[in-house]
Amino acid sequence: MNVIWGTAGVLLGIATVITMYRLLAGPSTLDRLVALDTLAAMTMCGIGIWAAASRDTTVTYSLAALALVGFIGSVSVARFRVPDDAPDLERQP
Repeated sequence: MNVIWGTAGVLLGIATVITMYRLLAGPSTLDRLVALDTLAAMTMCGIGIWAAASRDTTVTYSLAALALVGFIGSVSVARFRVPDDAPDLERQP
């Protein structure tokens, strides 16, 4: 059973490295937002793997909190985002 937990952890680590590359090299803010959401989801998966491997259910509260914060953050950024190629609008007196 330890092989399964180890394999899941390694694959999650590889996915995290790939997602971090997209987060740092994303050409637009929406690419970075999707990478950040993916990173939050992978963090939740990692916590879930830890909870299943250690049979410790006390960390499941952090899963709910992270899911809520991730959702609210994504919706906030998507709602108030300014397009990358938007012209600067100066106020005319």
